[in-house]
Amino acid sequence: MRGRRPFSSAVRQLLRAGVHVPHPASVHIGAEVVLARIAPGVTLHPGCRILGEKTSIGPGSELGREQPLTIENVQLGAGVKLHGGFVSNATFLDKASMGSGAHVRPGTLLEEEASGAHSVGLKHTILLPFVTLGSLINFCDCLMAGGTGRRNHGEVGSSYIHFNYTPHQDKATPSLLGDVPRGVMLDQAPIFLGGQGGLVGPCRIGYGNVVPAGSICRKDVLDENKIVYCDPPGMGSARIPYDPRVYKDLTRVVINNLIYIGNLRALQQWYRHVRGPLLPNDPFAQACHEGACRRLSEAVRERILRLRQLAEKVPESIDLLTGKEDESMARAIDSQRFFQESWPHLEVALVVEPEDSLGAQDRDHFLAALPATLSASPSWPETVAAIPIEVREHGTTWLQAIVDSVSRLWHPPRALG
Repeated sequence: MRGRRPFSSAVRQLLRAGVHVPHPASVHIGAEVVLARIAPGVTLHPGCRILGEKTSIGPGSELGREQPLTIENVQLGAGVKLHGGFVSNATFLDKASMGSGAHVRPGTLLEEEASGAHSVGLKHTILLPFVTLGSLINFCDCLMAGGTGRRNHGEVGSSYIHFNYTPHQDKATPSLLGDVPRGVMLDQAPIFLGGQGGLVGPCRIGYGNVVPAGSICRKDVLDENKIVYCDPPGMGSARIPYDPRVYKDLTRVVINNLIYIGNLRALQQWYRHVRGPLLPNDPFAQACHEGACRRLSEAVRERILRLRQLAEKVPESIDLLTGKEDESMARAIDSQRFFQESWPHLEVALVVEPEDSLGAQDRDHFLAALPATLSASPSWPETVAAIPIEVREHGTTWLQAIVDSVSRLWHPPRALG
């Protein structure tokens, strides 16, 4: 018909396979995309660009409803909704969603029904099921768990920032909200971070905590079920000498990084021993599982890289601090020197996955009980909900053993720890 724009043979094949493309001429499919990995029933709205040989789009997913969308090497489960923006090397499990203006970069994993509203920036971000992000958020380098369902979910309010880049120009700043050993059981109280606030990494926040809107949290809050009023820096309008080449005591920074890596290792084991064997016979679910495992490996490598870069900056800091008499400076030197000296051995240990024997007795008890307790649930959250409490406790103990094995790789002197 005169005036109708032509569309590609790839789009034509998708239409024949049952993919909904309301305006075929406005959709671009990269030559490297495997068309069989786009399920019948997927909807591609105008302005979609589908790229990457590892891209997989599960049934019922809807892309680009609100504005143009580019995805590249992305794995989507069933019923995922990405409304617009740019998403690269990320994995979204069933019914996860992201509003328009998304900017989602590598290392990002959103589990079932996790979501973000419009204009959300993520990179190396892991959200366990139901965690919800508001609008206008930058939440890179975080792992967040907590919540039991859509009506009882972890929440990050609009205009929230995770501060993940320091004046020292390093990113050894991952923040852990909740944890993996208990978080994967989907039975913990949600964490609430009020809007127009911020979290200065690396921080750890316990379950059930509420940080009021407008607060900047700079410290670990390991208590649970508290409302946390964050103290201001306390400097007023004071001006004090500052050299960005100089670090303070690094003990907390290193320990928080190791605990974070330990949680990533625990989540890897969860996918390997629990989620993998229980996968449905579905190529789209399999692609998401492989994508999730890839994201976790990327996350571990990223954290080791950032610690290495921190270690490379330490010698200059020690030189600049040496000779100063202040007691706190002496402690800072000691912590930095200990980290510098122990880093080569620590890096080797971090690269190696934890021994499979860690927590094996509890793991085997947990796994053995699964077939007798699980029903044919249509979703992963419902599958987990069917696991009795006493069985979950064995799973948590197993995963915590993995976390502890990593966090104990570095033993600062008693005076520092």
